[in-house]
Amino acid sequence: MTKKRLLAAILTLVLVMTAFTGCGGGSSTTTSGDGYTVGISQFAEHGSLDNCREGFIAGLAEEGIVEGENLTIQYDNAQADTGTASIIAEGFVSKKVDLICSIATISAQSAFNAASSSNIPVVYTAVSDPVAAGLAKEDGTGTGNITGSSDILPVKAQLEMIRSMMPEAKKIGILYTTSETNSISTIATYKELAGQYGFEIVDTGINTIADVDMAAADLVNKVDCLCNLTDNTVVQALQTVIAKATEAGIPVFGSEIEQVKVGCVASMGIDYFELGKATGIMAAKILKGEATAADTPFITAEAAELYVNTAAAEKINMTLDATYIADAVETFTTIEA
Repeated sequence: MTKKRLLAAILTLVLVMTAFTGCGGGSSTTTSGDGYTVGISQFAEHGSLDNCREGFIAGLAEEGIVEGENLTIQYDNAQADTGTASIIAEGFVSKKVDLICSIATISAQSAFNAASSSNIPVVYTAVSDPVAAGLAKEDGTGTGNITGSSDILPVKAQLEMIRSMMPEAKKIGILYTTSETNSISTIATYKELAGQYGFEIVDTGINTIADVDMAAADLVNKVDCLCNLTDNTVVQALQTVIAKATEAGIPVFGSEIEQVKVGCVASMGIDYFELGKATGIMAAKILKGEATAADTPFITAEAAELYVNTAAAEKINMTLDATYIADAVETFTTIEA
């Protein structure tokens, strides 16, 4: 495996987190005595969102706000349930945390709604389209006491990569959850740009994770490859998607490093740890009183990095040019379980 690290230029966010136990799986509390209390609400449990959370905590630490010293973290995971995300946010508000860090759009919307009648700032991350989600104005500032970072996908770079790797391909399939604002917005961008690269986008919407198996089985027979978004429901069922694509002998292209680790052939994606870290640094400034969430425009991860998995390519007898391996920030030669 080769490693080269590029930092995506990112801005953002502010989040102090509060604990709410007993709502969803994966709840924990760390007590630090005097200092700040931050509630972290994460919508689902998968690699990219986990990386955001770890990066966020690292960003706070870089600014001198350290868990176990002057920081208490209260963390809960909604396990991809919208109702649970609302309960977690309401719990943080009732406990009067200093800041709420919300990871993914639905958690961000829930935190914003719950904290709207309080003075608790909300800092989000992994929200692809803050404006469409009602979290930001057109100028980038929050619609209230909220700011954060956007993980809008580098769609143009992704399409360029797919065209380079599959010069004869015509149709790209995308699975998405119909209730995810991020996914709808991203698919619109794919459709807007696809023609420039000679592609047609074939999209299939699902409502729940139970729909993925049948939807993926149908979609792989209509397209030359699949392109996976950061859609939380679909990501949780990514192994099902990859299995159906492998049976059909077509590649799945991911949208970030964790998806490539577990079996997507390649991705032009962003570094979610660095996104979270940038968000943590912004949150620290809000906690210290050096900035306010309401006046801080959200930031966007703009740099795209190439990740490649040669083992995933070999499973479908896809030959990758040596150039891709040489240019990749990281190349994986195995598929993580």
